[in-house]
Amino acid sequence: MSASVFLITPPFTQLNTPYPATAYLKGFLNTKGITSFQADLGIEVTLELFSRNGLSQLFSQIEAKAKEPSENAMRIVSLQEDYINTIDVVILFLQGKDPTMGQRIAQRGFLPEASRFAQIDDLHYAFGSMGTQDKAKHLATMYLEDLSDLIMECVDPHFGFSRYAERLGRSANSFDELYAALHADFTFVDYILMKLLAARMEETDPKLVAISVPFPGNLYAAFRIAQWIRKNRPAVKVAMGGGFANTELRSLSDARVFEFFDFIVLDDGEAPIENIIRHLNGEKGIDELKRTFVLKDGVVTYMNNKACTDYKQGEVGTPDYSDFLLDKYISAIEVVNPMHSLWSDGRWNKLTMAHGCYWGKCTFCDISLDYIRLYEPVAAQLLCDRIEEIVAQTRQTGFHFVDEAAPPALMRALALELIRRKITISWWTNIRFEKSFTRDLCVLLKASGCIAVSGGLEVAADRLLALIQKGITVEQVARVNKHFTEAGIMVHAYLMYGFPTQTAQETIDSLEMVRQMFQAGILRSAFWHQFAMTAHSPVGLDPGKFGVKKETEATGAFANNDIAHVDPTGGEHDTFTMGLKKSLLNYMHGACFDYPLQKWFEMKVPKTTIKPDHIAAILNEEEYATSNPNAKIVWLGKQPRTETVTKSKKGNTWELTSLTFQSKQDTVSIKVDAAQGAWLADMLPKLSVNNLKALTYREVEESFYAAGLEDFELFWDNKPINGLYKFGLLKL
Repeated sequence: MSASVFLITPPFTQLNTPYPATAYLKGFLNTKGITSFQADLGIEVTLELFSRNGLSQLFSQIEAKAKEPSENAMRIVSLQEDYINTIDVVILFLQGKDPTMGQRIAQRGFLPEASRFAQIDDLHYAFGSMGTQDKAKHLATMYLEDLSDLIMECVDPHFGFSRYAERLGRSANSFDELYAALHADFTFVDYILMKLLAARMEETDPKLVAISVPFPGNLYAAFRIAQWIRKNRPAVKVAMGGGFANTELRSLSDARVFEFFDFIVLDDGEAPIENIIRHLNGEKGIDELKRTFVLKDGVVTYMNNKACTDYKQGEVGTPDYSDFLLDKYISAIEVVNPMHSLWSDGRWNKLTMAHGCYWGKCTFCDISLDYIRLYEPVAAQLLCDRIEEIVAQTRQTGFHFVDEAAPPALMRALALELIRRKITISWWTNIRFEKSFTRDLCVLLKASGCIAVSGGLEVAADRLLALIQKGITVEQVARVNKHFTEAGIMVHAYLMYGFPTQTAQETIDSLEMVRQMFQAGILRSAFWHQFAMTAHSPVGLDPGKFGVKKETEATGAFANNDIAHVDPTGGEHDTFTMGLKKSLLNYMHGACFDYPLQKWFEMKVPKTTIKPDHIAAILNEEEYATSNPNAKIVWLGKQPRTETVTKSKKGNTWELTSLTFQSKQDTVSIKVDAAQGAWLADMLPKLSVNNLKALTYREVEESFYAAGLEDFELFWDNKPINGLYKFGLLKL
């Protein structure tokens, strides 16, 4: 299994699906005929640790330590035999290989329980009488979280399922603390990681190891891996890239980093890694590297060959998920919410509709960096080709499009292409809550397999949304979320507090807006995060424009992105953290909508100025959409059954056409004027989604008048024709 390049994702990202960076690079290297092998060492370490043998070693290690554990840890240690005897069946169940075990887990009393189980919600409310598998997944997740707490307390304070030693990597302006940790003894988890790494290095025998570090929580493990390679396989070169490097290491100058790594790569990795390989093969000089830091004559030097251009998205190949242990990932349910659980439950193939962000204006975002600034969509046909390739390889039909914000026009084109080609998948993605998401577009997306969307509502206050340059209003978000929800698509909102100049009143009013959206049923889940000033965002580049002052500069020798700042006119943002999170957790469970907002906070907060029916009033308003003559008219449904019926009244008789439409769930019959009905029955096949060239609203209108009929708008935009969107007659 020798490979030129060994692509590694270090512990830990997700347990349910591989992080896609190395799959993207492997797909690109395939187009160049360069052999590679990839591994997600996070899932491999997890499976080694959470096994009968791994737990036996863990408990032995704990008992050998003199440290006095907490009462909770002592409980877990006293039940160690129960944990050791159940761990393998729990992992098999969470891998989907032993579903019948769900019955036993769900009944309680089978798994040992520690402190995490005290947080469990009303399980009958959450799962009903039949949701056994999900209920068991939730209980099994709490069981693993209990063990995770034990590991953190007793043997490895760095441990976390989706983040390892995150504190050491987050905004580490100085390399000192991480450097010291790397020269300390191996932790319990380090030993497991090195054992697996050694075996993989023996199998692959690479010339180059490329480590993708997407998050601060992967950084420590990445350095440990590089450290082991430098000591045990000194001839092998080691490169680092990924999201952490892209945002944090752009001004790297600490030469000690190169005691571990030979190359640090920024932004899109395809061209840089190709150049590194060609350099190692003697085909290129070191000065010809692209967007790569090296140590040259003892000085950290940035090489960026401007003559070397990046590859277009159509040239980078299809992400390749081979080598991953796809049948061994673990589905977990930590939060009892169907939308929230998508991040941890299910094996999702990751793919991108477009490089960068088509909006690119949000003032809190790193829009000056190329991975966001340079927008390039992928054609819908090519996306579907890649989807079919990935499904054939992975035998999984779930897709998470990991765009900064998926473009509505491309989502529409993708949905139409999926339906035309009869590609059956489930998919979700990140969006902007913009007015392009009409009722009919949301119905189309649902028909193509879209199950959920997530988007940034940020601060639900119009003044701050304008300051953020989000390009949306709260009213607009409410309407769009209604369209998604009525189409059967779940909605998740990213929420922000602490944006520059945000007052306590605006924070409380924002919370009230969110409460009302949950109560109206147009939000399924959400997550609050506190604003952080970053060096590459408009706020970080020009803080005075936003009324804040920098306390620190991003000028450290190591990681530089987050900037401490002072907000003279804003509220005491830190004091809102727990209250916002507690209220949201309850709203996500459909509870406590009648609680006064003050109840969530220990300090005094202002009363909301938002009317209690504000969102409901918006949703109840009639929506009037102007007729766009260039809108595409598409028919997704089947041909209706038609018959002529005769009506009579007061001695007068006339003929009507009855059209009966069938969907997978419903049947509806409509009656229209005989001539209009004949025209509609003839027109629907021409509007079929299978026709590559869709007719426009204007062309349909012209056909109507050409048939000698009158008053098209009265016919088309009113009942009963307007109700046919439920059966697939869409204006897009």
